[in-house]
Amino acid sequence: MTTDQLRQALKELNGERSAMFAVTGLPEPCMVVHNAMLVPDEPDHLIKVTDGHSIFIIDAERIAWVRIGLNNELK
Repeated sequence: MTTDQLRQALKELNGERSAMFAVTGLPEPCMVVHNAMLVPDEPDHLIKVTDGHSIFIIDAERIAWVRIGLNNELK
């Protein structure tokens, strides 16, 4: 997946949804970000997602899939 493709897919994140990421090459392949919001593109062009408390930098090349759902759906 390219950075542009992932950014397009994550545009649905508006703070009312959660995102589950499957990351290749990690022993624990899934990461869930509740109340996820996509940080607008910045000069560094990194894909950043925030839950309001932390910022997660996402490496598009290592993402196998993303599941976006309502906050109470992803656990």
